[in-house]
Amino acid sequence: MDPATGYTVPEELSPTPTDEQALRLAYQQHGPVLLNYLLRLTKGNRGMAEDIVQETLVRAWSHPEARTNDGQWSRAWLFTVARRIAIDHIRAAQRRPVEMPDERIDDHQSLDDDIERLLNAQEVREAVARLPERLRSALIEIYFQEHSAAEAAENLSVPIGTVKSRTFYALRALHKALIERGFTF
Repeated sequence: MDPATGYTVPEELSPTPTDEQALRLAYQQHGPVLLNYLLRLTKGNRGMAEDIVQETLVRAWSHPEARTNDGQWSRAWLFTVARRIAIDHIRAAQRRPVEMPDERIDDHQSLDDDIERLLNAQEVREAVARLPERLRSALIEIYFQEHSAAEAAENLSVPIGTVKSRTFYALRALHKALIERGFTF
């Protein structure tokens, strides 16, 4: 059993003391350089870069071709493998949604939340319904029916200037009503 992880490692996969020393030496010699290289590839994502360094060195440990004839770790092999792993990680990250840290999850509320959108729409409808009829009808003609000011004036049988002023006052009243309902702008 590996005391560090608590898992039982098959004997043929467990490193010998010289393998552990060699791996530790590889990390000391190549780890900082690999980390700097990977920080550039991952655009400063230190966690991802450190994970890739570890994965690269684990792969090197299990691949004899990672060493030169004199037993040293091949830096070219390590960089090639690290680059390929980084590409895989970056592509995988692009395919899944952005992960948000849970300590500030409320700061990143989704604007596409259907329930929240429905509740907001209901609040807006109620605020519009409480407007005086003359303001409400002008607002509905312009913003909900998407009529021009001239079309709204014709539909409401009032001058175009009246439609414009009623729309202006309706928006002010709606803004005030929504603030009273807890909306922030």
